[in-house]
Amino acid sequence: MAGPLSMDLRERAMARLDAGEGTWSVAAALGIAPSTVVKWAHRRRDTGSVAPAKMGGNNPPVLKPKDRAFIRRRLKTEPHTPLRRLQADLAARGTKASYGAIWDFVHAEGLSFKKNIGCG
Repeated sequence: MAGPLSMDLRERAMARLDAGEGTWSVAAALGIAPSTVVKWAHRRRDTGSVAPAKMGGNNPPVLKPKDRAFIRRRLKTEPHTPLRRLQADLAARGTKASYGAIWDFVHAEGLSFKKNIGCG
């Protein structure tokens, strides 16, 4: 994903808009989409600034240590438990986790197994 456009460009666009120039002509002159000019104008109206919002950040893991311990115990006693069943069991315990989050954890812990003809 590309980073936000410069503050200089944002300020020039708003200055032109304040001078009475139309959205489409501002966009054409600066080489940006008209929707971008509109979004910046809305951002300035709502927040007082055209500065970009924060990008990225820390997304804490959905699976807490107690949930991770539960999955480890379950897969130790029942190694062929489907991940969808683990997902349902976690939901019953009050943890709403996506299939992908559970798969990522199981894979990172080395708890997954390869299905083959010998698995019953």
